[in-house]
Amino acid sequence: MERVHLKFLVPVLLLATISILSISSALIYTSPDLGNLALKQAIWYGVGFILVLVILKIKNDYIYGFTNFLYIIGILLLVGLLFFGTPINNSKCWYIIPGIGSFQPSEFMKVFLMLKLSAMLQKFREDYSKPTNLQEFLFLLKTLIVVFIPSILTFMQPDTGCVIIYLVIYIFIIFAAGIRLRWFIFTFSFAAIMIGTFIYLYQYKESTFIKIFGNSMFYRLERIFNWQEGSGLQLENALSSIGSAGFFGHGFNNVPIYFPEASTDFIFAVYASCFGLVGAGILIVILLYFDIQIILITKKNITNQSRYILAGILGMLVFQQLQNIGMTIGLLPITGITLPFVSYGGSSLLSYMLLIGLILNISTEHEKFHWS
Repeated sequence: MERVHLKFLVPVLLLATISILSISSALIYTSPDLGNLALKQAIWYGVGFILVLVILKIKNDYIYGFTNFLYIIGILLLVGLLFFGTPINNSKCWYIIPGIGSFQPSEFMKVFLMLKLSAMLQKFREDYSKPTNLQEFLFLLKTLIVVFIPSILTFMQPDTGCVIIYLVIYIFIIFAAGIRLRWFIFTFSFAAIMIGTFIYLYQYKESTFIKIFGNSMFYRLERIFNWQEGSGLQLENALSSIGSAGFFGHGFNNVPIYFPEASTDFIFAVYASCFGLVGAGILIVILLYFDIQIILITKKNITNQSRYILAGILGMLVFQQLQNIGMTIGLLPITGITLPFVSYGGSSLLSYMLLIGLILNISTEHEKFHWS
């Protein structure tokens, strides 16, 4: 069991080291009002490892018993942001806790959503071993409502990146549950029509688009579509910083070019600038190793609910890794999605460490099956 745990804890410790070194290097371009973010990240990692120990002690079955409660709490926190959230960069995504910092409920909503969807699927499979088309359709409607509620509330903050992650989690969990392929075809066809209409209005009916969705949404889309031209201060400077780093980089604490959000959205550019192609390659190998270990656990003798949760975790992490690194090097649009375990953020880091605890408990679950 300890060997299985080390397969996850060692890469997390390596990612923690990379995170703190990168954030420390980014401090030169970070507002002094925010304090020493590298030290704060180290503290959050310490709290995170304590959280992992707590979860290992109480076990997943206990946490599963509070699934509905956690989901409702998450929804209430998202609703509260609309009234009590502190605006930062024109977004109401955070509660400010005096003496501690900010708290972002949407980060924990990702975890609560995984737990809720996996519990719903577990019950559905227990109730219907061979569901009819109608039963499956009605169930999917229920799950869509469960995802739709936090998605709308998060979109209103606005935080489009988290909404996309909710949908990714949903798709991976539903796919892992073996839902009939026809529903995926129907859903993707409907989504394609809606997205196509949305983009058409943005591109060719600007006044109508703004009238329906508002100026804020128009400018958010404009920011996303700018990536196709390789324009924008963040992308241009990030590419210059990475491109000039060579094989071994400019060295620790040496980022020659300024770009905004250096410690969060563009942390990969900071790390690659300091440690070059070799350092970036090492980071990607660590992330790949971590993801493969999750896949290997899904093939073990574990419960279906645990398998659904692992599918959601894997989908979320892989998507964020690809999206964050891809947008940093200009291959994907800039969406404000951070790099798990590396970008600065107390709420996001604690939510990932919560997932680490769940993963380790699931690996222990496999050991129980193995010896029973």
